Amino acid sequence: MSRHSTRDHLASSESGGADKKNGKDESSTTVVEDNSSPPELPYTVLSEKDKISTILIASFAGFLSPISASIYFPALNTLADHLNVSATEINLSITVYMIFQALAPTLVGNYSDNRGRRPALLICFTIYIGANIGLALQHSYPALMILRCLQSSGSSGTLVISSAVTADLVTRAERGKYLAYSSMGATAGQALGPVIGGLIIQFSNAQSIFWFLTAFASFMVAVVLLFLPETSRSVVGNGTISPQKWNHRVLDLVYPRRAGHNQKVAGGDTRLPLKRRPSPLETFKICGEKETAIILLFIALLFCGYATALSTLPSQLERKYGFNSLQIGLCCLPYAFGSLTSRWTVGFLTDWNFRRHAHRLGIKIVKNRQTDLAELPVELARLQITLPLVCISSVFIVTYSWVVAYETNLSGPLIMLCLAGHAMSGAINTLITLLVDCHVQRPATAIAASNLFRCLIGAGAVAAATPLINAIGIGWAGTVLALIWVILAPLLWAAMKRGHGWRREEKRKRDEGAILGNA
Repeated sequence: MSRHSTRDHLASSESGGADKKNGKDESSTTVVEDNSSPPELPYTVLSEKDKISTILIASFAGFLSPISASIYFPALNTLADHLNVSATEINLSITVYMIFQALAPTLVGNYSDNRGRRPALLICFTIYIGANIGLALQHSYPALMILRCLQSSGSSGTLVISSAVTADLVTRAERGKYLAYSSMGATAGQALGPVIGGLIIQFSNAQSIFWFLTAFASFMVAVVLLFLPETSRSVVGNGTISPQKWNHRVLDLVYPRRAGHNQKVAGGDTRLPLKRRPSPLETFKICGEKETAIILLFIALLFCGYATALSTLPSQLERKYGFNSLQIGLCCLPYAFGSLTSRWTVGFLTDWNFRRHAHRLGIKIVKNRQTDLAELPVELARLQITLPLVCISSVFIVTYSWVVAYETNLSGPLIMLCLAGHAMSGAINTLITLLVDCHVQRPATAIAASNLFRCLIGAGAVAAATPLINAIGIGWAGTVLALIWVILAPLLWAAMKRGHGWRREEKRKRDEGAILGNA
């Protein structure tokens, strides 16, 4: 026993003895009250190592969505020749892909929020593998269009679930820190897709692309079954509640956890309320909130810049520089590199600004504990980073468009692609972070709403890009896009200044609705 504890024990004994001398029996007359509040439960019980490994597995499951889009770009010219269709017609296969990329997650996201990430992910993989086998065996334009819709339906859900897993495990104050891990799969898909596609087209044929995607998806099914734990907070809470028997990873069945699922005894049920039936209408309800609608609109507009730049890059490089499929694929790397680096620079700034505002308001940030947003204007903390990035993106996309238009040295367009990728990805990621901050109880549904907006608007942008470039030139096309961003930027400013009040008003309406519903 330490000196301090011994001293306290002796003091207690002396006090007890004194009370007895005075005729007082402490055990019978004194009630000891513990007014201290119970300790706040951790946001997740996973260790740092387990948290990172889980996020990385989910991230590389989400790898399928961007690689399925980007691996296709170097094959566009080859597929157009093989199927005897025009560049505009082959670009429609990107448009339909993006339409289904928008629609499918509205159901998948809500399902995974309520029933679990793992079952939703495995359903997506099953659809995706079947579609890729069909694409590898088809030789007609109608079949290509139909199967691309199915491929998109399977792959798009994986990216939504990947982002939701991060929201399940990471608090608001640390989201920027984990951005590098959570977005690694998406960034790798953007970076490696064009290169892999270019290599396959150069040494084989377009059908081999789909066999490659089938093999990778099959490998990821095995990884998910073996190693990915269930993280949905509606199912396992903060990780201390056991999922359904059929929803355990194989690793847990072979090596059962030493820690029991006893959260109900220790501190109450940590699971989020479970909705009876998943519904895509939940996604559309989110879109109706003022602040959320502005966030979704800008995610979509910035995504248009990414989609139009990369979808028109193959035809521009072939026409102006005479490049083959492999060279075109390599030229997509600078954009991906710029996107990757933003995960560290913008991610750091995102966390720093959040901590700065919390400190200014006297709000204490505790590691692995969620920060209450009742008093913290998270919109201000996030959008102070986003607004400058939107303006910088406008400058870079205009510069990129005009250096391509004037057919300058190749280094000019590639440098501008890298810088534009850095700024646009940083802006999109801060907006998605804010979206999840505002809808932390249903992150997959919120991200599905983001997909709905950005892919539908992006699909229209891709369909219009080639005719617009043919009509006014790539320089003016990029200028028009940047002007749209700048003209609508005041909406972001309004969300930054008034978003906190809008969010509190929405919460008040929901609380009143819940009271009336229970009355």
